[in-house]
This record gives sequence, C-alpha cells and structure tokens, in this order.
Amino acid sequence: MEERAKVSVPVYQQIAADIAAKIVDKRYRIGEKVYARSVLASHYGVSSETARRAISVLADLDIVEVTKGSGVVIRSYENAVKFVQQFTGIQSIYQLKQKVFQAMELQKKEAQFLRQCIEEIMDRTERFQSVNPFIPFEVKITGETPYLNKSISEINFWHYTNATVIGIKRNQTLLISPGPYAVLRENDTLYYCGDNDCQERVGNFLYPA
Repeated sequence: MEERAKVSVPVYQQIAADIAAKIVDKRYRIGEKVYARSVLASHYGVSSETARRAISVLADLDIVEVTKGSGVVIRSYENAVKFVQQFTGIQSIYQLKQKVFQAMELQKKEAQFLRQCIEEIMDRTERFQSVNPFIPFEVKITGETPYLNKSISEINFWHYTNATVIGIKRNQTLLISPGPYAVLRENDTLYYCGDNDCQERVGNFLYPA
C-alpha cells in the first residue's frame, strides 16, 4: 500500500514565523540587530542553510534587512504582523489537511477491518452449516392459515414443503418431536428443519396468497 507523505510546514518557515512573532510581541524592536546566521542556526538547532532560508523569507517580506557586516536588523513591525497572520492561516490549513489524511487513513483501516469481519462471519457460517445442517427455522401459526386445528399428517406438511417438524412451542411448553398427529393451534410456534429453500416453501404453504 502506498504510504501517504506527512503534511508539515517547512522548518525554515517555522523559524521565520517565530522571529516575526517575537517582533509582534515587541521582544525585538525596530532597528534592533538580531542573531547572525550562525548564531540563529545554533539557537534553533538547524543547519546554516536552513537559517539562511529563514532570514531570506523575512528579508523578502521587508520584515528585516540583511546588511553585510552588520547582520540582520529589524525593519518593519507591520509586515511582521501580516506575516504572522498569514502563517497562522497557512499552518491551520496544513493541520486540517493532516487531520483529513488521518481521517481517510482511519476510514480505510476501518473498512478493511469490517471487510475482514464479514468474510470471517461468512466463513464461520458456511463451516457451521456444513457441520450442522439441522439449524431449525421457525414460523408462527396464526388464524390466517387454512390448516388451523389440523394435524401435520392431515395436511401432508412434509410432502408439500420437504421440511421436517422437530418441535412445537405452545404457551410455555415446548413439544419435542411432536409426531405426524400433532395438531396446529393458533399462536403455536412451529420449529422445522430443511434445506435453504424450505423456509420460503413453508411460508407459502401455510399462508398461501
């Protein structure tokens, strides 16, 4: 699977924004000289090239002025304010992108997990049915069936449905293997076994359209 690159703000921009924020906080004042590049690199723990790029950003925005032999001098408070506001917006966008990517990755993992669970359920169901093909079905006996108060043998239940009655629940009593002479009463629950299509056949037989 292709790994998505992390979204982050370049280090030199972060350093530039930090210096601009210090200007906005008036920790640095207009005309004041700040770090030389080598000192700046040491202070932020970055390479000289990264420090140079940070100063270049500030110089391009007229926040500081780089003078050979004099170092970096603070030039504009207003431009520093604009840059900090802009950087805050950019940083928020980067953070939102990161959250979107994380959410997409999480959704992908959840979808994969769900698919694995479904496949496992299907696999276990197939294995269970192959080991135990006698999983019972059930149907409620109501006054709508034309076979009310008739016996299983009388209505030729097995002949028309290929289903075998294994139990009848009547009130709080469960009759196991009730036999062919058991009579269907209203509100009985009929338990039977058969192939995968027998449930439809039983329904159509007991409650014909």
